[in-house]
Amino acid sequence: MRTFRKEGSRRAIATEAASLEWLAAADGGAAVAELAAVGDTWLETVLIPAAAPSRDDAADFGRRLARTHAAGARWWAEAPPGMDPADLATANLPTPAAPRPVWDSFGAYYSEARLRPYVEMATSLDGDDRVLLHRACDAVATGRFDSPQPGLCPAVARIHGDLWGGNVVWGDSGDRVVGTLIDPCANGGHAETDLAELALFGSPHLDATVAGYREVSPLADGWRDRIGLHQFHMVLVHVVLFGGGYLAQALRTARSLTR
Repeated sequence: MRTFRKEGSRRAIATEAASLEWLAAADGGAAVAELAAVGDTWLETVLIPAAAPSRDDAADFGRRLARTHAAGARWWAEAPPGMDPADLATANLPTPAAPRPVWDSFGAYYSEARLRPYVEMATSLDGDDRVLLHRACDAVATGRFDSPQPGLCPAVARIHGDLWGGNVVWGDSGDRVVGTLIDPCANGGHAETDLAELALFGSPHLDATVAGYREVSPLADGWRDRIGLHQFHMVLVHVVLFGGGYLAQALRTARSLTR
């Protein structure tokens, strides 16, 4: 068996290992990289032979991702079972998780656990930018932008949590190409966040993925208008890590949310 070995901080490895196991437990869900071995600061997964997906492969991934989300979580920001919620991390940045129910709505969770912490971590912001971004967090917290989960999902979905296109590996399984989830920061969240993050940097045949998803789990009306909202978390993470053009994008989103 050929494996891929990855090294990282204790928190990053704990997050990835527990998240892979939680996502893999979803009945009929998206394929997940198979853990072969785990240490404190390293893990190994079974190597996935890369291949190019067809539109049918992408649609099948969408259908399976919908079932992953439908496996659900017990509360907003629930961490994967078996890990200390204080260890949850995205790109080695702290990612607030809740050991018990804390937030009673998507807006409250998203604002206080996925947006505001990264505004506070960003050291490159000037005063006006920081004020605008906090105003956007306040607007989200009111619930103005809350929406129902997709049709198959319970009130809180089980999401990948860092689902940009690079965290889906398209692997040759012999008779088809399978979209396989890697490097998750899984938590209880909104399913639309994963779909929006796939769109941020692009994913092969994304329109087919979304169409396949909607076949089995219809999205709530207005979902396209909420893509920027659901990308806001990942954009702010990139502001903390890289600054630059990501700040301009974050500010555009903030202005749209505070109109």
